[in-house]
Parts: sequence; structure tokens; C-alpha cells
Amino acid sequence: MKVENKEPATDPVCGMTETPQWTRSYVYKGVTFRFCCEGCQTKFASDPERYLNPAKKTPAAPAAPGTFYICPMDPEVRSPVPAACPKCGMALEPENVTLDQKENPELADMARRFWISLSMSAPLVAFAMLHMVPGLFPHSLMAAAQWIEFALATPVVLWAGWPFFVRAWNSLVNKSPNMFTLIGFGVAVSYCYSVMATVFPGIFPEAFRDSHGTIGVYFEAGASIITLVLLGQMLELSARQKTGDALRTLLGLAPKTATRISAQGNEESIAIDNIVVGDRLRVRPGEKIPVDGAVVDGRTWVDESMVTGEPIPAEKNIGDTLIGATINAQGSVIMEARRVGADTLLSHIVALVAAAQRSRAPVQMLADRVSAWFVPTVLLVSLATFGVWAIVGPAPSLAYALVNAVSVLIIACPCALGLATPMSIMVAAGRGASAGVLFRNAEAIELLERIDTLVVDKTGTLTEGKPRVTTVLPVGNWTNERLIRLAAGAELKSEHPIAKAVVVAARQRGIMVPESAAFESSTGQGVRADVDGCAMVVGNPEFCRQQGVNISTAQASVERIAAAGETALVVCVSGTVAGVVGVGDHIRPAAREAIQRLQHDGIRVVMLTGDSKAAGQKVADELGIREVYASVLPQDKAGIVAGFKQQGAIVAMAGDGINDAPALAAAHVGVAMGTGSDAAIQSASVTLVSGDLAAVARARALSRATMKNIRQNLVFAFVYNSLGIPLAAGALFPFFGILLSPMIAAAAMSLSSVSVITNALRLRKVRL
Repeated sequence: MKVENKEPATDPVCGMTETPQWTRSYVYKGVTFRFCCEGCQTKFASDPERYLNPAKKTPAAPAAPGTFYICPMDPEVRSPVPAACPKCGMALEPENVTLDQKENPELADMARRFWISLSMSAPLVAFAMLHMVPGLFPHSLMAAAQWIEFALATPVVLWAGWPFFVRAWNSLVNKSPNMFTLIGFGVAVSYCYSVMATVFPGIFPEAFRDSHGTIGVYFEAGASIITLVLLGQMLELSARQKTGDALRTLLGLAPKTATRISAQGNEESIAIDNIVVGDRLRVRPGEKIPVDGAVVDGRTWVDESMVTGEPIPAEKNIGDTLIGATINAQGSVIMEARRVGADTLLSHIVALVAAAQRSRAPVQMLADRVSAWFVPTVLLVSLATFGVWAIVGPAPSLAYALVNAVSVLIIACPCALGLATPMSIMVAAGRGASAGVLFRNAEAIELLERIDTLVVDKTGTLTEGKPRVTTVLPVGNWTNERLIRLAAGAELKSEHPIAKAVVVAARQRGIMVPESAAFESSTGQGVRADVDGCAMVVGNPEFCRQQGVNISTAQASVERIAAAGETALVVCVSGTVAGVVGVGDHIRPAAREAIQRLQHDGIRVVMLTGDSKAAGQKVADELGIREVYASVLPQDKAGIVAGFKQQGAIVAMAGDGINDAPALAAAHVGVAMGTGSDAAIQSASVTLVSGDLAAVARARALSRATMKNIRQNLVFAFVYNSLGIPLAAGALFPFFGILLSPMIAAAAMSLSSVSVITNALRLRKVRL
């Protein structure tokens, strides 16, 4: 049977699609199979036929969703079962955060091993200390005391510490030395030496013996190291669980049931999972909005603070959107379900935050480069320490050499260095979600701190994006009603907010909007269509001129509307001007304060708009924006952003429309309004759920706090190892006669990791 991986290649065990980061492989019947993790490779190797379908020669079905475990330091490592990371040795954690947080099997196992090891290592350390007291123990009883220590230490080292030895061995097999390589070496050396000294004391030379001819043993060092590392693992695993608290809080917002109105008008209570798109749902005061949708009857105010971070309830009228899991503060409404299940904004937020938490920030590259050389360097330093103490150390020189070499191995564990960045990113992504700021990846968190230029689209970003028709100025014998009717028919198929405003104005006047044919849209400029047998052109003045229409008869009306800071739409019928429609849009309430806060922080704010210079300048003057680019075509926005980048600026672009997508992608950091188009959101690296520019200031504040936190962690980790290794090697002994016990080194190593995680968790409370 010829067995082969199909294209695209997949993991034969779990069915995951292959990525360039996969390094595990296994040859079966002359064919090489690749695996996402060590767990899948081991399962396949134990019984290859079990995971292959001989008839189709394809991998077995994928594992059920939500069953994978990943490494916070190496997110590319994935396993279908709880295990240790083959690269760094850390315990893997569930890929998907769930509301029903189950007991962490790794934490439970480490806790059980810790308490049993503590019960044995505590009396062991006490006993070792007692027989060190001069005169308390006759030297004739030292051999018996060593056997007692051997009996107490062996279960601790060989059973409680067994997971660490397995991880150390795996690190060698995978050629990926890590913290457990050092722990395994250190404990193994001290324990094996002590066993040999107890069982075969006669084989040791004089350099190992004290003035009484006794060979010292270090059972208490090995046992205490295992106990303290277990304690550190317990504290670390417990702290890591808290990084998902923000996501669990978001998941807990969703209601469990909703009230559905049937076609006959009857109301029934159904589970959220049973809602389908198009269902009409009743939401009473105090109830949660069940899914994403729109109001079809009634009026209310909705508290959206849990998702958007905005404390003031938002007014909702017919046609306004509703976000699932937000609270209906007052007023009873009937809504239509538009997005359900995984398509809701809440589900999107959770998925986006989870992906951001698993991404790697550019600053992590520094720690990765250091870590790649760190463990081999520490092993060399440990050997050098042994050699120096063995040659020039006081008697018993070899015993001192052994103790100090072990101390170097233990205190130099690079776990704190590896955790410095990913822990801060995980907490920051969750904190951002609770404040209405969604980061697509860790790079966006890092770059946002460095921006010095913010390019902002006007409509939908600085303004509410809900323009309304304010002025109708017919030309000649045209009436308001007929002008609006034909303009609305031409704009009916357009998605632009201004086009929708014209359609809404017609319907509010009780005008039946006709269907159009031969519809063509020039994004950001205007539309062409056939309505009631008339060739319609509706758009800005320049667009109408490009279509060959002489608009001189409407020039005064255009200037009047532009002077009022509104957008002028010229309506042309069969090649002649029928009139001008003025469309206005209110400035967002928080926009002015947001601009002032950003400018106070030294950010250069630039406004782009497709409107006239007069309309754009009016908005800019109200907001205090000094740079305005008006009459900008959609394809030119990306060019303006690229121009700022060529000048050396670090540029963020904020927008909400389809025509903003290229500029959002071109900027260093694209910021999309959550109320905008899907194209804009997909092109951006940051999404503001509330669609309010004030969230940009919050996002930047979070970015600064996160990068400060990461730098603190990295400095602590580097300083800790820079100072710890020389101390463990005995740098203070020639001056003060002080040596660092392996037990103290183990305690310091565990506490360094916990301190980094604890510092990262402070981001949950950062003020934005």
C-alpha cells in the first residue's frame, strides 16, 4: 500500500493543515509524514494504520473543534491532548477560551506532586541542617544520616520531578534546549553524585572529602529544587489562567434565551442557538440583546458599554443596528436577527482577541535571539565554574565546584525571558477588548505606540456617518418631490452613506422610490443609472462635469450648500441639471476631545475627504485640525498615506468605508470603525467597536502601557540573569565568603517567572 500526504498536506492524526513552522516528522513505508506537534507524531508512530484510511489513502477525520492545546511562547505548537511544549517545555494551554472553565490537568498534577514532595523535602532539609550543626551529630553516624536523606529524597526526585526530566530529555531530542534542560542537568548531577557518595564512598578522591574524610551529599538540594520548581509551576499556571479572564467575561455577556415572534404573532422563548437570520425578536427593558440585528419596531436606549467601552446609552430607532449581548436599558423593541452564532460581533471579538493573544510582537525577536544562545552558553558557564572551583577553590574543592555549577544551571533558567512578551500581549489583547479596541495581532499593539501621524477620513470617522438630506434646490421647473424621487431611484443600489441618505429622505416624504437599470457606481464620486426612462447622473460637481454635463445653472446652489459645510449632490437628468441636493452629517460628540487628546500627545492629525474644500474645512475648523486634503478620490487616499511614510512618518489611518480599505492596508497601522464596512475592518489591524475616534486615544494609551510593561519584563529578566549567574558562580566568595545555595537559586528562578506574569497581569487594571 502506497501511503502519501495529500495536497495541501495535513497532519494524519488531527487533520490540521501544514504550516512552515512544522518540524516533527515520521517515515512510514517510505513516505515522510509531517506533524503539528510531538503529541500527534507519537500517536501516529504508535499505530500508523489507525490514522490512515487504506481505501482513500487520506488522513483520518480531524479532531473535534476546541480540543487543541497551544504554547503561549510558541503558538505554532499545537497538540490534541494536554502536554508539554517540545520547544520550551512549558505546559500547553487550551487554544480556545470557554465560559465553562474546566480544571487544568497540568495544574492539578503539579499541585499533587508539589504537596507530596513538600511533605518529604521539608523534613529532609530540616534533617540536613541539623546534622550540619557542629557537635550535634557524631561523624560515625553521618553514613546512616546520608541513607535517611537518600530515602526521603528519592521519591521527590524520581517521582515528583519526573516530568522535568522528561522535558529535559525532549529538549535534547528536539535540539531545543530550554529551562528544563538546565533544571534536569542540575538536579540529575546533584542527586546522582549524592547517590554515588552514599553507596560507593570509597571511589571518591580526597578533593571531595572534608577535614574528617566525609564526603558531603546534596540530597536536600535536589529535593528542594524540585519542590520549589513545582511551586513555581503551580503559581505560573494559575497566573496564566487569568489571562483569559477578559475573554470569559465577554463570553459571559451573551444571554441564553430570547423571545421570538412567530409569523402568526405568537411569542415563544427559545435558546440563542436556535435563532436564525430573519427571526423577529422582542427585547424588553432590562433584557440583553440576543444577537446582532436591527430595530424594526419601537425606540429604546441601549447600554453598549460592555462591548464598546462607551458609558452613555445609545439611542436606537427603526433601522438602527443592535449588538448582541448589550443591555436594553429602556423601551421595548422588536428586532430582526441579522447575524447569529459565530457571525455575531461578540463571537468576532472573541476570535480576534484569541488570535491576537497568540501572535508574536516584533520585540519578541530580541528575546528569541537571546534564548537561542542562552542555554548552551549557560551550560558552558556551568562547566567553566566547575573547572575554576576545582582548580583554585578551597577544600573540598570538587564539592564546592559541583555545588556552584549546579547553582549556575538552576538560577539561569530563561523562563522569565521567554514569558516577558507573550504574557503582556495576552493580557493587553483582553484588556483592549473590554475597552472596545480589537487588535488583529501583536505587531499592531507595538506599532501603535510609535505613530506620529494620524490620517483620518471625514465621513463616518469624524462625523457620525449618518448623513441626512438638509437642502433640496431644484432648477427651473423641477419640483422637490420629482427631483428627490429620481435622485433616490438612481442612488437606490448604492452602498454609500450619502446615497442612503437620499433614499431615506424620499421615503420619509412618502415618495415611492423607483427601481433603476444600468446602474454604475464610481466610488466616492457618484452614480449613473436609468430611472423611469431617464439617463441619470448623480454625484459631486466634478463627476457630473466628467460625464459631459454643464452645471453652470446650479453653480450658485452648489456654492451655497458648500458654504454651509455640507455635501452638494448635483442631480442630472438626460444631460441637464435638474437641481442640487444638500446632505449634512453631524460631527461625532467625542471627536473634538479625541483630536485634542491626540494632538496634545504630539500626534499630527490630517483629515481626508472627498467633499469640497469648503465642506471639509468647516469640519476641520470645528475640530481644530490644521491639515485638510479635500476632493480626494478613493484611489488617492492610499497614495497620500504612502507619501507620509516616504517622509519618514509612522502613520495610522482611520476610516470606515470600502474606499478606505487600500489606505488602511497601506498605513503602518490601519484603524477601522466597527460601524463601518467589512472591507475596511478586514484591511485594518485595529478595530474600534464603538466606531468612535476617542477609542484611538484609548488604543494608543493601551499600546504605551503594554510596551512599557514588556520593557519592564525584559529588563527584569536580563538583569536577573546578568546578576544571578555571577552570584551563583561564586563571584562574592573571594570578598565576603558568600555562596549561593542551589536551594536559593531554585527559589529565585521560580519567583522570577511569577514576577513577570504578575507584572503582566497589572495591564488588566490599566486606566485608558
